[in-house]
Amino acid sequence: MLKALMLAAGVGSRLDEGPDHPPKVLLEFAGRTLLERHIEILRHLGVDGIVMVTGYRADDIHQAIAGLGVGDYIETIHNPDFTLGSMISLWTARQALTSGDDIIFMDADVLYDHRLMRPLVDTEHANCLLMDREVRPGEDPVKICIRDGEIVDFHKRVTNTHDYWGEWPGFLRISPAIGRRLVAVMAGYVDAGRTGEIYEEAFRDVLASEPAGTFAIADITGLPWGEIDFQVDLARAHQVVLGRLQEIETVREPTA
Repeated sequence: MLKALMLAAGVGSRLDEGPDHPPKVLLEFAGRTLLERHIEILRHLGVDGIVMVTGYRADDIHQAIAGLGVGDYIETIHNPDFTLGSMISLWTARQALTSGDDIIFMDADVLYDHRLMRPLVDTEHANCLLMDREVRPGEDPVKICIRDGEIVDFHKRVTNTHDYWGEWPGFLRISPAIGRRLVAVMAGYVDAGRTGEIYEEAFRDVLASEPAGTFAIADITGLPWGEIDFQVDLARAHQVVLGRLQEIETVREPTA
């Protein structure tokens, strides 16, 4: 089976939306939440279900899921330590990562075109990362660095020599074997008391430890998407990304 593993536990404090703000997955764009958009896209592409890690205001997310009538499509896992960072949220989902399913990992706070997700569903590669060659300025974007056609670094602050880089939108596909490897790597962080690290550290360790050719890259340059961390990201999502999204075409039965 192909499942989506979605992290939606964070507080979203960098958005500075004031006290008691909603979880970012419930932010609305043109009257539809990110949650609704994720479900529509993943179902359209044939993904078998979603495993979602919740934390901050989890009850609001559960109510939204119930209101949409998609409780049979989304399994939630609660992370009570959601204030400790993204590594612990991913660690909370370790059972999903070792379930034997193929996994599309995704951050929940991204507004994106459905065409961006298709390469991860249709790929012939067991493991695949998306990459956008149009990198946003600054240290916050996670960068994928390529040298001689292989990934040589993966981080917000890269150090290894590379030919070029692209930005990672927060989505990748991993095989059951890599899922188990990721859990083993995270266990090392947990045992060492390093649960406050960003989860990209664990992904970087896995990427560095696997043989060349283990991970493919799907270039999605030119497709609209935006991760929403700051107010400027939220404004861009409304003013730039939203208007460029292509609607999903549904097959209609011919009229008599």
